[in-house]
Amino acid sequence: MKSKWRSIAITACPLTTIALAAFMTGCSQSKAPSETSNLKPAGYRLYVTNETSGDLSIIDPGSMSVIATVPLGKRPRGIHASPDRKTIYIALSGTPPAPPGVDEDSLPPADKSADAIGVFDVAQGKLIRTIQGGSDPENFDVSLDGKRLFVSNEDAAGVSFIDIPSGKVVTTIHTGEEPEGVRLDPSGKFIYVTSEDEGTLTRVDIETAKVTGKVKVGRRPRNIAFLPDGSRAYVNAENDGSVVVVDVPHNKMLQTIQLGKQGVIKPMFVLLSPDAKRLYVSTGRGHKVFVVDTATNQVLSSFEVGQRPWGLVLSPDAKTLFTANGPSNDVSAVDLATQTVTKKVHTSGGPWGLVVIPS
Repeated sequence: MKSKWRSIAITACPLTTIALAAFMTGCSQSKAPSETSNLKPAGYRLYVTNETSGDLSIIDPGSMSVIATVPLGKRPRGIHASPDRKTIYIALSGTPPAPPGVDEDSLPPADKSADAIGVFDVAQGKLIRTIQGGSDPENFDVSLDGKRLFVSNEDAAGVSFIDIPSGKVVTTIHTGEEPEGVRLDPSGKFIYVTSEDEGTLTRVDIETAKVTGKVKVGRRPRNIAFLPDGSRAYVNAENDGSVVVVDVPHNKMLQTIQLGKQGVIKPMFVLLSPDAKRLYVSTGRGHKVFVVDTATNQVLSSFEVGQRPWGLVLSPDAKTLFTANGPSNDVSAVDLATQTVTKKVHTSGGPWGLVVIPS
């Protein structure tokens, strides 16, 4: 990535972990509500990538207020933490957005110098470096040892292996046109990648960097969630309005869970509860999150959360679900006991992905 983006990242202000007043001068921050002093610390913070404004919102869940906004670069989307939770990685892309139906020839040229993975230090509260992320990185996962990233690159129609210490792309494996979802299996031996164009889920052996399996999973698959024992995977098929259940050891589709009418309910993200008993599915223009019982693979309920919910994350106690609602530039906090939105917080522009880090 060229120096102009490094310059923006390095000048982002550091973030302390004590109180709002301890933020260094110059960081963008919102005022906490007057009753904040009566609220108990949440014990964690919520980090949200904002695709259209090119920055990171840091949210205090206790007051549901943005306490800092840190510049990142162009189109920050995928976000994941290192295994020790001390570092956050963020996919950055200079490719202009091209939603379905848009004539790509009418778009401005891609700024390939902006393609990178941002490395954000949690303790310092700033982006400390950028590393190679392949061409048009969107989503990724982190190896169990924290030394490698596996990044979906739409331009390369595959997944790139990134060595974090050197910051270099080691290899790129073809997995199918328009790759998006990337997820390490529970064993840490395989990486799975969805292809929106081909409607497939591809398995790549990490040690050999070879494709070892591929299965059809429906139209426009987005993301992947594994049961802890690795026996099943859940993949959302956006254009089918469904979630597909995959038999992982046998690499075959087991079942389709229909959530609603195609084109109205558009599954975007899948997230398992810590005990793996519940699967949460955001549905984009459907405005809802669906809850699936993983023992029966039946839909238990659904509830409205906001405009075009995409990314999901749970609080450490799994009692609150947070949703990133892109078009309305806000994040919803949902009390899962009552399945109601208790509060929303405005972010700078196009919230996409979320991660929770202990404070």
